[in-house]
Amino acid sequence: MISPTSELSVEPLNLSSPQGLLSTLQELRQTVESEGKATFNQWRSHIQRSEFLPSALNLAEYMALRRHDLRHLQAALMPWGLSSLGRIEARVMPNLDAIIATLKVICGQDSAEHLNRPPIESFFEGDRLLQKHTEELFGQSPPQRRVRIMVTLPTEAATDYEMVREIIQRGANCLRINCAHDTTASWENTIDHIRRAEQETGTPCKVMMDLAGLKIRTGQVLAPLDKKRVFRGDRILLSRCVPALGSEVVSDETIPSPVNYFQTCCTVPEILDLLVVDTLVYIDDGKIQTRVVDTQYPVSNGQPGLLLEVTNASPKGVKLQPEKGLNFPNTVLPLSPLTKKDLSDLDFVATHADIIGYSFVQRPADIELLQQELDKRFGERQSRPAIVAKIETAIAVCNLPELIIYAAGKQSFGVMIARGDLAIEIGYQRLTEIQEEILWLCEAAHVPVIWATQVLESLVKNGTPSRGEMTDAAMAERAECVMLNKGPFIAEAIAILDNVLTRMEAHQLKKTPQLRALHSW
Repeated sequence: MISPTSELSVEPLNLSSPQGLLSTLQELRQTVESEGKATFNQWRSHIQRSEFLPSALNLAEYMALRRHDLRHLQAALMPWGLSSLGRIEARVMPNLDAIIATLKVICGQDSAEHLNRPPIESFFEGDRLLQKHTEELFGQSPPQRRVRIMVTLPTEAATDYEMVREIIQRGANCLRINCAHDTTASWENTIDHIRRAEQETGTPCKVMMDLAGLKIRTGQVLAPLDKKRVFRGDRILLSRCVPALGSEVVSDETIPSPVNYFQTCCTVPEILDLLVVDTLVYIDDGKIQTRVVDTQYPVSNGQPGLLLEVTNASPKGVKLQPEKGLNFPNTVLPLSPLTKKDLSDLDFVATHADIIGYSFVQRPADIELLQQELDKRFGERQSRPAIVAKIETAIAVCNLPELIIYAAGKQSFGVMIARGDLAIEIGYQRLTEIQEEILWLCEAAHVPVIWATQVLESLVKNGTPSRGEMTDAAMAERAECVMLNKGPFIAEAIAILDNVLTRMEAHQLKKTPQLRALHSW
């Protein structure tokens, strides 16, 4: 994610003595300080909240640190009982200064009486800032655990108060409303239920409303007479869906009949003009993987469509269905993340939500766009909803430092690792790696993270979790919030997640093991 610029010499031969270690660390500190300051100065004009300045500087220093391969240095520090830099994210300079101070004593350059260590308050200032920013976003943590639980509400929450009340009683700290579904009247009823349950249970609960964003989906589907499923090697004709006049309803008149190939259309037709031969196109959460083989395939209305070749699908075939997501890995889509519907919904969301979930964020300009729209609705008033940026694409990952600066530099901000779309965009094999990098970078900026998508999915949907899901839920303790999706067993899932997170917190804080007494042996 962070591309290297210069490399510090940390070869094992330089690290075999405490003097070599000290010299290397002093050089590293000087490099990190100068490069970090240069990056911070580039960001400074975009930071309006003075309280975020220390976090921005630490982020810049962390990025400078991570431009170097420090694995040899880490290994060399361990035999001396010194920090291996493995938990440096929130406190880059204090951590380096503490190691350097101890090495000076070991090398006889300073006495223990004159040890120039950073004070405890300075050393843990980053942890305090992360906690502060998390409380600004989600409110006070529950007494038994640090990590918050977010739950996506179904449509029934607008009419079923008891369900909302039980979800909050079981341990939900934030409830999410997806603005892709339902109406403002339904959302208002749901929020009324949340506020009533807060009062009755005495349990505070934040409301996050997700703007729908670009819904890039398939339209009507036509299949050859002798075909019901798509297999590897099949061809799919992707044409342009045409919005009906005066509405958002999609008309699929561009699809001819009868058909020789499977055929569907794209609900954001301008995307087709950006694609070239060999571009990857994934359908239905990647269940159908294709590549473009022809960008000028004739369609009956005169506008050419794209001919796709299926490169991967289940051996049993996959049904091509309407209203399924389309992903374009490695393709830059220069589209606004705020649709006309989002701008209309924002009139309600801005005055009712505690947090706005922002889909399809890719560039700093996207952050500025939403902030400008909030400015129109709030003027000079300081109190406004927080923003959570959903990281769903490789471009968003690359631009994450600037997304953080532009957003958190102005208002309360958090990041959601939207693992569904992100896995498709970057490849499943890279998801865990990138997830870790996002956690590291956000901790360096003291920005809270939401761990989302398919957490305890089998439990929520079917009542029984898989073994892998339980491990995933346990690892989610490293984030500041974990999101559960809607389902018939959501109350049971909240209770189990609450128990898992509470237990794991006794063993580790973020990635630092907590050495509590073990009683299994």
